[in-house]
Amino acid sequence: MHSPERDNLASLKSMKDEALQGGGRKRIEVQHSKGKLTARERIELLLDEGSFEEFDLLKTGRSSSGDGGGEYPGDGVITGHGTIDGREIFVFSQDFTIMGGSLGEAHSHKINKIMDHAVRVGSPIIGLNDSGGARIQEGVDSLAAYGEIFSRNVMASGVVPQISCIMGPCAGGAVYSPAMTDFTFMVEDSSYMFVTGPNVVKTVTHQDITADELGGAQVHNEKSGVAHFAFPNDILCLREVRRLINYLPSNNKQTAPFLDLRDPIERTDPALDYLIPANPNQTYDMKILITSILDGAEFLEYQENFARNIICGFGRLGGQTIGLIANQPAVSAMLLTFLSFAWWTYLDSCPVLNRSTAVSSGTAPNCSMPL
Repeated sequence: MHSPERDNLASLKSMKDEALQGGGRKRIEVQHSKGKLTARERIELLLDEGSFEEFDLLKTGRSSSGDGGGEYPGDGVITGHGTIDGREIFVFSQDFTIMGGSLGEAHSHKINKIMDHAVRVGSPIIGLNDSGGARIQEGVDSLAAYGEIFSRNVMASGVVPQISCIMGPCAGGAVYSPAMTDFTFMVEDSSYMFVTGPNVVKTVTHQDITADELGGAQVHNEKSGVAHFAFPNDILCLREVRRLINYLPSNNKQTAPFLDLRDPIERTDPALDYLIPANPNQTYDMKILITSILDGAEFLEYQENFARNIICGFGRLGGQTIGLIANQPAVSAMLLTFLSFAWWTYLDSCPVLNRSTAVSSGTAPNCSMPL
């Protein structure tokens, strides 16, 4: 006998199956051919297995059929929450196979929703960015949608950790939000951050420049300092995001996770007896000292290739997370440059994110204050 309820359930299942396919098999194959994972594959790698709960799977925007291919449930972004090593995380992942991951009104509503929930419950926010920018079919509404996200970036700053992963193009309005978050990860050879692309630059300045030279991972990790980490592929990038989360508290009212690595307090390292040379004009590598004193010799360095005469990062002492700042004698004879003063920003973030300690090592020869 014909059952309307059964028909409704079958229709709902069909819509969910369609949403899980993203932009379709052909576009997924193109994504893989570029060495990139899909939006769902990234979430599966980032979060604990089976922990992801999705929001608004079937939500569509006013122009989600913009290229004539019919409506796309989800509107080009996957949002929800899950866990990393058992700790609650809110995440959004832009789907480049659907209208190039462009941001429209419904797209932004989904991101705003998980950001609001994250602040309300006190959990980190992770954004996996792979977007061509604003959706021009929606006109000024798509630009206004960016403003809603930026406002939430500001309100969440210092309340919960915000992490951005640039895993594809991040152009136009899409690039401002990651610059306001606490940590930015980039993938080499496939991720770019710029307000306007190479073609616009050439039109205005008559200068030929590639996407990598304008806003690639190397530029932002070595010169601009906008990004903090760079990795060769999506898998390694997401693995390091999981590692970083383990050093951070969930919000500014909690302490960072305690992890006992069973490193004996009385442990000694004979190599330190020979680290500092007898000749004060000779340099040495401060990282040897850092890894020696930290629990398990584990050190997560922050902006490793930017202002290399200063070392910033996270480690543990007695199982407790610490933020560490040190001069690096092996680079520029430990002189402080204007770029190296970016560590003040890092130091300010330690109490804001409720990290336990900020440790400094060494004294700058051209600066009267002890570090």
